[in-house]
Amino acid sequence: MLRQIIIFTIVISTMVLSGIDLFAQTSVGSLLSSIENLLQMNSDIRAKVNITQQKVGQGTKNMEMIYYRRDSDDSFLIVFSAPESDKGNGYLRVGDNFWMYRRNTRTFQHINRDENIGGTNARADDFEKRKLTELYAPALDKQGKEILSEELLGKIEVYKFEVKAIVNDVDYPKKIYWIRKDNNLPLKEQSYSMSGTLMETAYYPNYTIVDGRYVAVKMMFIDEFERGNKTLVEISGISTQKLEDYLFTKPYLENLSK
Repeated sequence: MLRQIIIFTIVISTMVLSGIDLFAQTSVGSLLSSIENLLQMNSDIRAKVNITQQKVGQGTKNMEMIYYRRDSDDSFLIVFSAPESDKGNGYLRVGDNFWMYRRNTRTFQHINRDENIGGTNARADDFEKRKLTELYAPALDKQGKEILSEELLGKIEVYKFEVKAIVNDVDYPKKIYWIRKDNNLPLKEQSYSMSGTLMETAYYPNYTIVDGRYVAVKMMFIDEFERGNKTLVEISGISTQKLEDYLFTKPYLENLSK
């Protein structure tokens, strides 16, 4: 659902405007490397994130949060600002330590990196800066060829390709991407379980430009396993100015709730 926000990663997806050789020979390996370079964020980040989550039998829930990420050590801070029941709650990750803070009890709990964030499907490892080429490799067909084709997604020309995980600690062992041919921006992504079951479909319809980079500011995640569940993520107020170190401390997160 929010596997990519993070994405924030954040989920926050950034695409470099320059340095793309669109005329190079196309292969899944070259596309993976291109996406990795395009998504690499080499500055601190602050952004407002609005999440609209729809679950069958539970209705719709709207959440707002502020996301901070420090580039030097990949630390991050998430602070909820809405709804009122979650306001002041937050998550802090520094080094190998990951804490959840609850305003009503004013306590920090040390949790694992696979813990869900705010009742969503987002987890701590979604916010880590990991290299795509170290996680996935091209999937091959029965003839040993890469699974890569040129198609239309709506009216947009895209490369469609499949990758498989080469490490164990990923959310999904198989993914299929639809990437624009003109600028290599991801438009669609499908994630599959080990058994080959389609688990999630993600769409990236809207981008903006921040400091010479493309940023995905609207993302839709469709739960294909529990049909009817979906999440809309909208990002705004993006800043890449350097963040002060005091932001990534327990006292700062606790003081926000007073």
